Amino acid sequence: MSVTIKNNSFERIKSIDIVRGLVMVIMALDHTRELIFVDALALDPTDLKVTTPILFFTRWITHLCAPTFVFLSGVSVYLSFSRQGNLTKSRNFLISRGLWLILLEFTLITFAISFDIHFQIFVFQVIGAIGFSFIILGLCLRLKPEFIGLLGLLIILMLHIFPALHVPVLSQPEFIPLPWGANLLMAYPPILWLSIMFLGFGVGKWFLVPSRLRLFLYIGVSCILLFAGIRYLNGVGDPVQWAAQKDGLFTFLSFVNLTKYPPSLDYDLLFLGIMFLLLALAEQLKGKAAHVLHVFGSVPLFYYLLHWYLIRIVSCCILFAQGFGPADFEFGFNFGRPKATNGLPLWGVYLVWIGIVTALYPACLWYKKYKAANQHHKKWLRYL
Repeated sequence: MSVTIKNNSFERIKSIDIVRGLVMVIMALDHTRELIFVDALALDPTDLKVTTPILFFTRWITHLCAPTFVFLSGVSVYLSFSRQGNLTKSRNFLISRGLWLILLEFTLITFAISFDIHFQIFVFQVIGAIGFSFIILGLCLRLKPEFIGLLGLLIILMLHIFPALHVPVLSQPEFIPLPWGANLLMAYPPILWLSIMFLGFGVGKWFLVPSRLRLFLYIGVSCILLFAGIRYLNGVGDPVQWAAQKDGLFTFLSFVNLTKYPPSLDYDLLFLGIMFLLLALAEQLKGKAAHVLHVFGSVPLFYYLLHWYLIRIVSCCILFAQGFGPADFEFGFNFGRPKATNGLPLWGVYLVWIGIVTALYPACLWYKKYKAANQHHKKWLRYL
């Protein structure tokens, strides 16, 4: 829960929920593209040899989502822990919530992605990484927040400076055959995402200072400038080098085309820098847009689960309308889509995305109100 101190009481920090809500809206675009875009399975949107600028940015902007989710989760843990002041209670909740998130990752979320009732593949993505990080952070709560934040920074720097320290599964993506014939895809190696949550927890107290808007601006600009300097040196902060392209725009695309799997130092600096600038903007954002984003950001897990299944329903309707039947569906890495050409062009993806987000708002608003009215006597609401 995101909180701030005011006359010995606590209220949610709206800028956290607004930014979290914004990246959730952006995240829905990426998942809509994966399930509905006609060339999603054949075309890498960040491959500069085949992509277009709009397709590149449709994918690139969504790189903001995972580090923002994980970092702000760490911040929220700090704020909640500061409010409760009960180490045992906070630790037990973090561990149980972490286990719950991992369970959801390997059941409801994996099914939404693969659309395979036989579960031939299990996918460990951002929800699993957050769950793992909650468990480890819960075990570390006795340590000072500053030490935990410093540890997160050291993990990022050490794994970047000494690539030989990378361990498969923990710090490198890995495809693991399981004994019963299924497969596990560790798309989000947990150690590097744990380090980002540690950073968020370590600087959580920054979110309680009255002058945090100016602080967020300073940190955001500093991170982006540091990114630009390191990236310009080429090969220092990211394993993939940038290079001059056919024109200035594509050269810029090459410059900002960063490694997410696993997240590189340049990736962390750029997207966490953008996140801090958005937090500064959200401190002053008002009106209907701020309200809508705040609603989404207040119920992130509810939104996350619902948006996958809503996109899945729409994608099935599109496939049926295009003449495909259940026998044509391919499960696993194919996102449950037929191998034959299917789906919509990019403009259609954007229209569906807007419709998905619009449809999610009333459901999220209802659940936000329901949760606020019942959270004190229905403890299970803390897990959704």
